[in-house]
Amino acid sequence: MPNQTQIFGIRAVIEAINANESIDKVFLQKGLKGDLYLELENLLRSNDISTAYVPVEKLNRLTRKNHQGVVAQIAPIAFHQLEDLILNVIESGKSPLFLLLDQLSDVRNFGAIIRTAECTGVDGIIIQKKGGAPVTGDTIKTSAGAVFNVPICKVDHIKDAVFYLQASGIKVIAATEKTSKNLYDISFTDPCAIIMGSEGKGINPSILKVVDAKAKLPLMGEIGSLNVSVACGAFLYEAVRQRLEISDS
Repeated sequence: MPNQTQIFGIRAVIEAINANESIDKVFLQKGLKGDLYLELENLLRSNDISTAYVPVEKLNRLTRKNHQGVVAQIAPIAFHQLEDLILNVIESGKSPLFLLLDQLSDVRNFGAIIRTAECTGVDGIIIQKKGGAPVTGDTIKTSAGAVFNVPICKVDHIKDAVFYLQASGIKVIAATEKTSKNLYDISFTDPCAIIMGSEGKGINPSILKVVDAKAKLPLMGEIGSLNVSVACGAFLYEAVRQRLEISDS
C-alpha cells in the first residue's frame, strides 16, 4: 500500500517546492532562525502551503533522520485542476456529480468518503488547500484504494469553487441541519455538487449563504447528528437513486 512520502531538511524542502511537488503540509520547528529558514518560510507563504510550527519532539516522532527542524509531507497522488476536471466531465456528456468537503479534518472520515464517492460515481472531490485532512497512508487504507480512482482537486477557497461550479451550470447543495428542507425534497438529477462540512463546525456560514439549496437528513433518535462519512453516504445514494429512476423511466 503506498504511503505518504516524507522529506526533511530545509534545503530539500525548498527544492521540492521549487520542483512543484504536491506538498500537503510542512512541519517547522518553533524558534528556528537563519537566512535559509527565512527563504523557506517565504516560499511556503507565497505557495500557500499548509504549515504548522511544532516542538522538536513532534518532528522527532515524524522521522528519526536529521530533519534540521523541517519535515514535509508529500501526497501520494497527483491533484487535478478544477477547471480542467469540470470541463472534461461536462464534455463527456454525463450529468456531473461533484463533492466538496469544507475542511474535513479526520483522515479516516476522508478515506471513507472517498470510498463511497467512488462507489456512487462521483466525478471529483474538491477540498481546500489549508485546514483539511491530507491524503495520507491512513486515507488510502480507509478508502480501500479508491483514492486512486476519484479525481481530487485542491482549491484556495471552497467558496471560490462554489462560484465556479455555479458559473458552469452546476447546482450546489449543502448538507446542513440549518434548514427545514429534507434531503428527499431536493432534486439531484441535474448537474450538482454536494457540500459536506467539518466534523465539529459543519459548513462555514459564509458558504451556506451562497449555495443553491440546503438539505438535512431526518433524524429519528436522540442523537442530534450523524458521522460525516455516514451522512455523505446517505446524500450520495439519494442522488444515485434519483438518477437511476430517471434512466430507467
